[in-house]
Amino acid sequence: MKGFLSGMVKISKFLNVIAGISLTFLMLLTIADVILRMFRRPVVGTYELVAFSGAVVIGFSMPLTSYVRQHIFVDFFILKFSQKVRNIFNIATRCLVLALFLLIGWNMFKYARDLQKSGEVSLTLQMPFYPVAYGVGVCCFILCLVFVCDIIKIFKGEYEDV
Repeated sequence: MKGFLSGMVKISKFLNVIAGISLTFLMLLTIADVILRMFRRPVVGTYELVAFSGAVVIGFSMPLTSYVRQHIFVDFFILKFSQKVRNIFNIATRCLVLALFLLIGWNMFKYARDLQKSGEVSLTLQMPFYPVAYGVGVCCFILCLVFVCDIIKIFKGEYEDV
């Protein structure tokens, strides 16, 4: 199990690096576009590139954010219960979210396949949409594995309530 857990950390960190690179690109592109607009030379396709980059940032940062539990959550209510009740609650919520992201990932793959078959591309740059949709779908499935890691940590007694 240690190998699985450490493997998920490595994969999540790798995806987070991709998200960070995409966020940096998004910021630099926006800055360049603003500056070049002052000289009446805007970057062509900025809107499309920002949209693609934003999807990559959100999708690829989800696994590590969830693994290290840096997302927003409200747990002051369940902290009043015993550890056993908290564990049951945490397992139940992880199972529900796991099912949700399995459905989201599966539908992202269906959507990406439809985009690929139709040959849909962005208006200005003619970039295909489907690679981003497949990437976000893969990240949703990896996020499901992160929730499996949470469940394993709960059963092993290694899951800490924040």
